[in-house]
Amino acid sequence: MSDTARNRNTWMSGAPRRAVLGGAAAAAAGFALAGCGSNDDGGGEPKGRKKGEKITLTFWSWVPGIDKPVALWNSKNPEVRVKVEKVSAVDGAQYAKMHAAIKAGNPPDVGQIEYPVVPSFLVDNGLLDLTKYGVAEHKDMFVGWQWQQSVFGKAVYAVPQASGPMGLFIRQDLFDKWGIEPPTTWDEYEAAATAIRKKGAWIETFSATNGNRFAGLAWQAGARWFGTEGDTWTVSIDDEPTRKVADYWYELARRKLIKTIPDRQNAWYKDVQTGSIASWLGASWGDALLVGNAPGTAGKWRVVPMPQWKKGDASYANWGGSTTAVFAKTKYPKDALAFAIWLNTDPESIKLLIENGYGTPGAKQGYTTSQLDVHKDFFGGQAYSKVFDEASKGVDTSWKWGPATDTLYQRLGDAFTAAIGDGSDFRSVLKKVQGETITDLKEKGLKVKAG
Repeated sequence: MSDTARNRNTWMSGAPRRAVLGGAAAAAAGFALAGCGSNDDGGGEPKGRKKGEKITLTFWSWVPGIDKPVALWNSKNPEVRVKVEKVSAVDGAQYAKMHAAIKAGNPPDVGQIEYPVVPSFLVDNGLLDLTKYGVAEHKDMFVGWQWQQSVFGKAVYAVPQASGPMGLFIRQDLFDKWGIEPPTTWDEYEAAATAIRKKGAWIETFSATNGNRFAGLAWQAGARWFGTEGDTWTVSIDDEPTRKVADYWYELARRKLIKTIPDRQNAWYKDVQTGSIASWLGASWGDALLVGNAPGTAGKWRVVPMPQWKKGDASYANWGGSTTAVFAKTKYPKDALAFAIWLNTDPESIKLLIENGYGTPGAKQGYTTSQLDVHKDFFGGQAYSKVFDEASKGVDTSWKWGPATDTLYQRLGDAFTAAIGDGSDFRSVLKKVQGETITDLKEKGLKVKAG
């Protein structure tokens, strides 16, 4: 759960760092990562919990209401209690804390980690490979592309929790008033942007600092920002699909058909409330964000599928989403995995998570799509989650994240902000950030080249 409704308000004993970091790419390419993810300083297996022994697992998370499913687990599992510690998700504070704990040798047993950030914990050797503890037995319980986000080679490092398949939130009342049909293609979106601008409003903003959403737009277009060749990471941020996306949004901005203010900040919320911005390319968790920040627009919103590059296609992307990961130093890997699986597949647990707006479940079963329509009245009675459910089926599973994603987002934000300020085309951003990202990975000791 990356950008959710909360927006409302190395260890590896004895191993050289360069070898450890390079191993992450080898694992991603399908090679064994020897010794990675050990959970005992001596390199042996943990003894685990004895029969009848009572233990407490620590769980770091920022999901709203996460204490409720945890309390349910504790009521049903008196021998394996879970203690929640809430961590701040502001500006990546949760990850700074987790990496510091790994370095200090005292991470939690279990933690919430977003899909894009999982690789950064691999290069720290902070997560446990769960395959030896039977995680593969549960693979079919989860949506395929979400499962794949934490798979590197034959290793599985986390359990899917939820995702943010993308769609288009529109002010249906304004579109109807202006006689504008919801766009189904990006060409139609441009035409709608032109028509809306003539009415004195804007269809959207291009948020320079929102690298996560830009990644989703590139993902939908067929981009592949990261890959591996042997033990070498490849970086392809400046690829043709991403150039197409960059060119498209640059032209909209150059022609002043869109705003260029940051989204999910005060000025944007005001525009959403007043109708100055008439739509938003968001994710499934965005329902709660709109409800919380534009209550006066209740009943006026609808959700339609994300526009396509080619009429009739069904290509979608994801923005946000989290896993439940087990840290490498846990003394109780089997119990930690059992909790992670239960948390994200048990129907009662899922129900509690849904009620607090955690996104689209990673589990295939245990809930109905209608349960996700928590804010159905706000969307004029629309069963809007069906749109996101269908989008989830069209997400390209071959997309992989690379290390240092947080830094990548910062690089994109800085470069897009500069380009908007001086009028540079957005392709220049891609070239610049690609070079910077290659340098960033080399400084981590990784083998890397341009894709």
